[in-house]
Amino acid sequence: MSDDGQFGLSLIAFVGSVFSPYYSRGIKRGGSPDPENHCALNVALYTPRGKLWAMTERPKESISRSAHEFVIGPSCVHWDGQALHIDIDEWSVPIFKKIKGRVSVYPDQLYDFSTHLDSKAKHHWGPIAPSSRVHVNLSNPEQTWKGHAYVDSNEGVEPIAEAFTEWDWSRGHLSDGTCAVVYDCQFRKGEDRLLALRFLKDGRVEPFKAPDRRPMNKTAWGIQRRLRSEQALGPVKQLEDTPFYQRAVVENNLLGERVLSFHETLNATRFDSAWVQALLPWRMPRLYKSKRSNS
Repeated sequence: MSDDGQFGLSLIAFVGSVFSPYYSRGIKRGGSPDPENHCALNVALYTPRGKLWAMTERPKESISRSAHEFVIGPSCVHWDGQALHIDIDEWSVPIFKKIKGRVSVYPDQLYDFSTHLDSKAKHHWGPIAPSSRVHVNLSNPEQTWKGHAYVDSNEGVEPIAEAFTEWDWSRGHLSDGTCAVVYDCQFRKGEDRLLALRFLKDGRVEPFKAPDRRPMNKTAWGIQRRLRSEQALGPVKQLEDTPFYQRAVVENNLLGERVLSFHETLNATRFDSAWVQALLPWRMPRLYKSKRSNS
């Protein structure tokens, strides 16, 4: 989010796009599709005038990867040793508008931390830079702003619906500059898993006792979401509301503080349903042939 709270941005670089209906179709048919043949840069841009969304899936011939760079068609993610630069050159859908420019993320501290989310250790998550500064410079739509950012990574060796029924995730920044993350997971089999971790400014990671799970109002699409909070607060700004996923800025209480947090809910069972899979191509188009960027 921007420092003035007017703008927001979410970027996800996918190798083997976990939400891809094309990737999912190949797996369900009993195949082993190449994850590099299902890559995308998801851009969700939130402005006072509305939001723009881009998530065009690209084939293997349109991407390249190295230790410091990931090229996805005309867009590119690059680490220069000091900052993560994301050069965006995408078209939004279903509103067809250009999204072009550079986003640079400057970590306060890098973390070498990863943990499994499920009992079989098939799904892993780890914040890379939970506290960062972001500089946004876009020519389309024209906007320049700075704010606070968070960078993490998720990895899995099976579709999310194989393990999860749903999860609620939140991250907020405390007054001492630390970042508190809560990952509240429910599974098809086995017990729930709750991660409540505090990322300290010196690079250490400490668990903390998460407060009780509190229900929030259902979304417009009927998704039941829950929030870990010492008091019953709730949404401040709804950013995404889809048939299987929601993203919002919320107020909650953690470790005795009132915190403004990003909050996300994923309903994996709903995502895996036939009617949702049929809707996804409208938001996630695929290019089967594309030239690789010269970035």
